[in-house]
Amino acid sequence: MIVDLHNHTTLCNHAEGSIEKYIEKAIQMGVKAFGFSDHAPMDFDPKYRMSFEQMKRYESDILELKEKYKDKIEILLGYEVDYLKGHMDERVLNADVDYLIGSVHFIDDWGFDNPEFIGRYEHEDIDSIWEKYFHAIEEMAQSRHFDIVGHLDLIKVFKYMPNKNINQIAKNALRAIKEADMTLEINVAGLRKPISEPYPSPSLLKQAYEMGIPICFGSDAHKPEQIGLFSQKVIDMAKSVGYTQCAIFRSRKRELVTF
Repeated sequence: MIVDLHNHTTLCNHAEGSIEKYIEKAIQMGVKAFGFSDHAPMDFDPKYRMSFEQMKRYESDILELKEKYKDKIEILLGYEVDYLKGHMDERVLNADVDYLIGSVHFIDDWGFDNPEFIGRYEHEDIDSIWEKYFHAIEEMAQSRHFDIVGHLDLIKVFKYMPNKNINQIAKNALRAIKEADMTLEINVAGLRKPISEPYPSPSLLKQAYEMGIPICFGSDAHKPEQIGLFSQKVIDMAKSVGYTQCAIFRSRKRELVTF
């Protein structure tokens, strides 16, 4: 992929490798624009994100390396922000960055994609879980805080699939994404998870294409060797439904480039 916007650093407490190792791997893989979007701080679940005190360090480290590597690769600065009512912070939402990824990792206080809490699936109604998840995605889009939708159908991560039609469950969320003029990320991390499928699924991606929703790409790397994994697979997937361009963001402004 020539543009890769979703990648992490050790500040999130569950990633490995130096920032420079990520950049060097991206150069090796032929990436032209590489974005860091580490987990933004908030007053919830601090174990899996940077602290507010670390924001300045994170931003300055990325910007310093952006300058150092400017002749080899374009480095972009962002955050992945958890959409969770009552816990989002203006220091993050108003940060001076290239883009913000809005993601849903929690249904109420349940971190549904965390293997530590997978047992809860056995006690929940699966259709209700999926509907709550996509309702949160819809609300996230309606908030107008974010540029990119992170891993649209993350709820499928452990292969607990609904009985209802997924495209019907997701239709209001996709409509809200379109109305908010957000970009839909094709995230390869699902290929490293039990679901063994990118986010979103081919059927949801086709629906997004038919609605005119733009896309971007993300390795969602938590270690340098994950950068560029399965990139040809997701590029082929995007082309198969009709996409020929992906988004890049600079100072919260979107441009489309041909891939």
